[in-house]
Amino acid sequence: MPAVTPDMTSSNDAGKPVTRRSSWAEAAAAADATKPSRAPAPAQPAKQPAPPAAAPSAPPIASVPPATPLAGRIGEPAAEAAAPASDAPAFRRSRPTVADEIAESPMPDFISSPGLFVKEQKPRPVGGFRGALYKLTGGAWNLGPGPKQRQEDELARRISRQLQGSYNTAVLSLKGGIGKTSTTVGVGLTLAEYRGDAPCAIDANPDSGDLVERALGEGIYQQSSPRTITDLLENIESIDSLTSLARYMHHAGRLHLIAGEQDPEVSDSLTAEEYLRIRKLISSYYSVVLTDCGTGVTHNAMSGILQSADNLVIAAGYAVSGAKRARSTLHWLASHGYEDLARNAIVVITDKDEVSSRVDKDAIEEHLSGICRELIAVPHDRGVADGDLVTLDVLKPETRRAYREIAAAIVDGYR
Repeated sequence: MPAVTPDMTSSNDAGKPVTRRSSWAEAAAAADATKPSRAPAPAQPAKQPAPPAAAPSAPPIASVPPATPLAGRIGEPAAEAAAPASDAPAFRRSRPTVADEIAESPMPDFISSPGLFVKEQKPRPVGGFRGALYKLTGGAWNLGPGPKQRQEDELARRISRQLQGSYNTAVLSLKGGIGKTSTTVGVGLTLAEYRGDAPCAIDANPDSGDLVERALGEGIYQQSSPRTITDLLENIESIDSLTSLARYMHHAGRLHLIAGEQDPEVSDSLTAEEYLRIRKLISSYYSVVLTDCGTGVTHNAMSGILQSADNLVIAAGYAVSGAKRARSTLHWLASHGYEDLARNAIVVITDKDEVSSRVDKDAIEEHLSGICRELIAVPHDRGVADGDLVTLDVLKPETRRAYREIAAAIVDGYR
């Protein structure tokens, strides 16, 4: 049956406006309007004769003016929401209204400021006294990471920085056998370990490069399909997805590699235009690319490699001849229109042959450090010096740390 709303107005209220409070803002405004002001009361006028007594009636109901069109909006002053009638006494507010306080209080940003409600937790220490104390107390005593761990965390943050676009780093030298390819593999594996996106390494060595063999091992590479950069060029027009591109690549974990040509008759045939076509294809799928350039800076593909490079890694050794050639490489770049690449280059000195104490390593480092952005030394390590498979698991901690520093410096140069 239909609901009947009882009429709460009495016959004595007939003709008076009915007060309808449409929101809590109007209710608060009405309550504030009826509070007496603390201002001194005005002087009482002279007494007038009392009017004749009227018939008794019900006590009057306080009349509140009807809501204006602006009433009820959250955040407006209550005085504007319900203005007093012309015949009502004027009152002065002595304190902010409830509506004013709520409207003026700032709304916390729950998304960008979660720390307002959750205490920040210290990072968990790993290793050392701090890590042992954390484990012993079940996490009750957390001194936070030590200086060494904070440095490692900072390296990881720099390596894993998100990139917008695709970037290419060329690894080159004027002398062979001084750690160029091992640096490419070690740094590539390090990038693959820390970055969310897989890096790609291209073997552009015209002298039958062994980049893939150093990353996979000679035996595994021979058993796999021997697709090379030449095969990729022959079918580049048909490649329109990462799936089709993967058929021409090799994988060392998350490091993806394009093998160099092994046939001596065609290994030096890669031109600058062909390299740029490959670079354009790779840039659609990979944000970080390493190019092993081989020995020298004047072979056919080199102009295309330098044209598309965002920064350089110059491989050098502690032998006097290696240091001189690294300096000569930087001078050649600066004098052939690649001044920015030379100025922002990273020189990597690998102690591959474990030179004798007669060689002043500090003097060589000082000789090279002033003409590049950063110089990083890789200590002697049998896992690098043997010229065989390079895997991070068998390298010394100092060698792995050096590769992390190189990887961080490379990503820092992507601007």
